[in-house]
Amino acid sequence: MDYGLIGEKLGHSYSKDIHEMLADYTYDICPLTREEFKPFMEKRAFKAINVTIPYKQEVIPYLDEMDENAKAIGAVNTIVNRDGKLYGYNTDLPGFYYMLKKHNIDIAGKKCVVLGDGGASKAVVAALKKMEAKQIVIVDIIKTKSAITYEECFEKHTDAEFIANTSPVGMFPKCDASPVDLTKFPKCKAVADVIYNPLETKLVAQAKALGMTGVNGLEMLVAQALYAVEFFLDSTLDEQKIDEIFQIIYNEKKNA
Repeated sequence: MDYGLIGEKLGHSYSKDIHEMLADYTYDICPLTREEFKPFMEKRAFKAINVTIPYKQEVIPYLDEMDENAKAIGAVNTIVNRDGKLYGYNTDLPGFYYMLKKHNIDIAGKKCVVLGDGGASKAVVAALKKMEAKQIVIVDIIKTKSAITYEECFEKHTDAEFIANTSPVGMFPKCDASPVDLTKFPKCKAVADVIYNPLETKLVAQAKALGMTGVNGLEMLVAQALYAVEFFLDSTLDEQKIDEIFQIIYNEKKNA
């Protein structure tokens, strides 16, 4: 494999279509079990790869260098092999940032709740800090050093003005699930879900029904792919391609 995506469950991925529209190479989808992951990384038999759940943090020990974004976030979704040395980057951060800007979601001075505490969550938190959020509360099913429980969130943080979902709740095939009931957050003005399959999660549908701005993760997916291709090929691409490819994939999947 020269270029591709690694992760555990990749049946829902649109990355092959996106990359092959952005660049002139074959992009392989490569699901890896936990047992297969270690030998794959040790072998380094690729030119460049993207990384998704659950390996965005697990890849770090195999890297020779990381850029400042990836170091600050503590998660990597893009790896380039240069003469046998592995360089790690994070394009989720600029991808999420692009999506919020595109939809005029203003974060400055706002209280934000981030659902989930994995690799995607770390990129989203970094983007919200960059956009000058007043407060960021991370919520997960288990209390950790960085995250509170959902119960505590409902007790103390229902005044959140923005909610981002980085958890897998609501992702295909379990599309009927939603991580929270938005009626509990009366001050919330906007919701962003990093899930892109289905095209509209139950969470985003509820946000729109309640008059909030609701955005699904397909634009973020396309944006982070474009920024990854720039690292893969050491080139600069036109950001207009993000919207062009988003429209193509959205219309394809909507009519599927």
